[in-house]
Amino acid sequence: MIKVFVADDRPVFREGLRSIMGEIRDLSLITDHGGGDQFLDAAHSAQADVLLLGDVSLPTSKILDVVRAHRRTPSKLKILVLGMHEDDEYAVRLLRAGADGYLTRDHSAEQLLEAIRRVAGGRRYVSPQLAQKLVFDVQVRNTGRPQDTLSDREYQVLCMFCSGTSFRAIATELGLSPKTVATYRTRIMQKLHVRTNAAIIRFGIENGLVG
Repeated sequence: MIKVFVADDRPVFREGLRSIMGEIRDLSLITDHGGGDQFLDAAHSAQADVLLLGDVSLPTSKILDVVRAHRRTPSKLKILVLGMHEDDEYAVRLLRAGADGYLTRDHSAEQLLEAIRRVAGGRRYVSPQLAQKLVFDVQVRNTGRPQDTLSDREYQVLCMFCSGTSFRAIATELGLSPKTVATYRTRIMQKLHVRTNAAIIRFGIENGLVG
């Protein structure tokens, strides 16, 4: 029996998932959670096999940090991210950070069940649609998208700022000094070839970085 823990702040989604899994013999939804900072500890305490992590539950920066931190600890728990984000680069960075799978918001119930079983079995999963996009992305990456030059931390800062978070709030959220965040902003502007904060936000919107 695969024990599944859900961290997602959408009650309708959680109830729908509970209904689906109630008819599946090899899957058990042992608990669910509306998001927050304690879901990872709760999933471990529940001895879950798979954590379904909705990326509407936490900001982009937190999702990446949670996945990266989890991979530094010995645990059998697998992480499958249920993505609301439009940017394929986000999925790439999550998988690179150590997520076991990424499923886009247009998934079917069958795809979700397949993804759960696959990551529980120790394999990685991306939807066929996303896999095609990622293959194409690898083929054209050498053409040089500006956002591909950003480090993971720079990418986090960019996504947070484009979502309306002030640089002071970003510093607090990421545990950085305002001066350090200002340095990241300078690097981002240089790499994206923009000169103003408004231009940064416009770049984010035009490139699907705003969830």
